[in-house]
Amino acid sequence: MSMFEDSRYRWRETYFVLFRSGDRPMLKEVEEALRRLNDRYVLANHHADDDGRFDSLTLLSPDDFAALDISYIDGEEVLEQGAELAEQMEPAACEAGETSPVSRVRQCDGRFDVLHFEEVPDPEDEDEDEMLDPSALLLVLDALAGITGGLAIDPQSGALVSEDD
Repeated sequence: MSMFEDSRYRWRETYFVLFRSGDRPMLKEVEEALRRLNDRYVLANHHADDDGRFDSLTLLSPDDFAALDISYIDGEEVLEQGAELAEQMEPAACEAGETSPVSRVRQCDGRFDVLHFEEVPDPEDEDEDEMLDPSALLLVLDALAGITGGLAIDPQSGALVSEDD
């Protein structure tokens, strides 16, 4: 079940983690990395391919009033979108001999789509101070970039959010 089907949440934005499809992690590896981030995260809707590699999952972060749907995509569509993103991105300053993030984006044929959802306050709830906290999103993007050797990108702005060093 996607969070789109849950009326308690509304979609806010989508981020990408781009990487080489050969670096696609096992579902178990992703689950372990996400559980290490915060023991209050709830992981649901886990799916893997026949070889146990990650396909999708949902992460709920009640403390942040947030949820994330994470899914894997690969192939020509990712390469084409990577080329478009590379055109948007400003060439990053790099040390001599380093590969720029822009050229790395062009080489990525695997991607995690990370859809960020906000928990909608209950209209009958008197505590209206509940606010979406982006902490879960940022931590998850960083963890996914780390286990894939990839780059986390805001596709709306073309800005680099996180990259594995």
